[in-house]
Amino acid sequence: MTSPTKQRVVVGLSGGVDSAVTAYLLKKQGHEVVGIFMKNWEDDDDSEYCSSNIDFVDAAAVADVIGIEIEHVNFAADYKDRVFAEFLREYQAGRTPNPDVLCNAEIKFKAFLDHAMRLGAEKIATGHYARVRHNPATGLHELLKGLDPSKDQSYFLHRLNQAQLSKTLFPVGELHKTEVRRIAEEIGLPNAKKKDSTGICFIGERPFREFLNRYISHAPGPILDDRGRKLGQHVGLSFYTLGQRQGLGIGGVKEKGAQRGGGAHEPWFVARKDLEKNTLRVVQGHDHPWLLSHRLVAQDVSWCAGQAPALGAYAAKTRYRQQDAACALETVPDGFALQFPDAQWAVTPGQSAVLYDGDVCLGGGVIAAVEGLPQPIGHAPAVQPAMAR
Repeated sequence: MTSPTKQRVVVGLSGGVDSAVTAYLLKKQGHEVVGIFMKNWEDDDDSEYCSSNIDFVDAAAVADVIGIEIEHVNFAADYKDRVFAEFLREYQAGRTPNPDVLCNAEIKFKAFLDHAMRLGAEKIATGHYARVRHNPATGLHELLKGLDPSKDQSYFLHRLNQAQLSKTLFPVGELHKTEVRRIAEEIGLPNAKKKDSTGICFIGERPFREFLNRYISHAPGPILDDRGRKLGQHVGLSFYTLGQRQGLGIGGVKEKGAQRGGGAHEPWFVARKDLEKNTLRVVQGHDHPWLLSHRLVAQDVSWCAGQAPALGAYAAKTRYRQQDAACALETVPDGFALQFPDAQWAVTPGQSAVLYDGDVCLGGGVIAAVEGLPQPIGHAPAVQPAMAR
């Protein structure tokens, strides 16, 4: 059925099923649809881990089936300057950044949006599981969670502003993943059964430590438990993140003194990173006190409405795959604080704290300090000044 408000919409075609169905739905609604394939990474792009050539072939095949034009655009230089450089700075400073958040803000909804506007687009669209709603009472465009709770990606989109939201469509955000797969099979899309990508946007499925090792300096140092006992040696603090359980290379301490977190055979978790002493601190037991916190401070803040929400009770995520946690919003210099009535597990500096009011994503900031951890980490500034947003 033809839409009464036919528009020229440029769709980011990734080669995956979500963006393919996005393009199909918009064409079916009567819009003039153009596909853009974004190449964001060039280093070792011919390796087994980087599949951009395969993804472009899949995107082109989709465009052919749907009957739309597709353009290949190279944003690799923008990506390296605006996303990857920041990613490396954060890891070198001992934090764990989320490059997908920055990629959305700097590339997919900035460089890509600008390019689409030059092509005469009135809107852009991607295959993200989120929604945009115009609120006539406030005149604002609101970012909402996707209807499929297991696929909602609003966490990664929380830095989008009013100008970006006003130009963006998320058609599959109204659907569940099973329905997206069904549509793709029904219309004969060649990538209907293609596996979802799970790797970081530019790294793919490659071994992460091996990749990071090529770009940042590192020095081995001691691994100590919460009682100061040496359990082994780490390979460089940048390679570890709070809450990490795998890849520590240490065994259990078999005496009954593994207290406060569980028994002697409980697994070990990364709990603290001391850059000044180049020491990794680990604890035994998932619920060890060192892994739990009730308060965080976030900086480098971005609000979807362009201004901070009123102080009070909200919900928040401190990592992507997490249930919303009740919290209270407070103001602090250069950012905000969240107070949680229930202790949060392994809240990690460098990750994003994202605030919600029901299904509405309000925005968020980069976690700079966590109550109970020695912050700022290793005398580095709590948050490196990020590039202009």
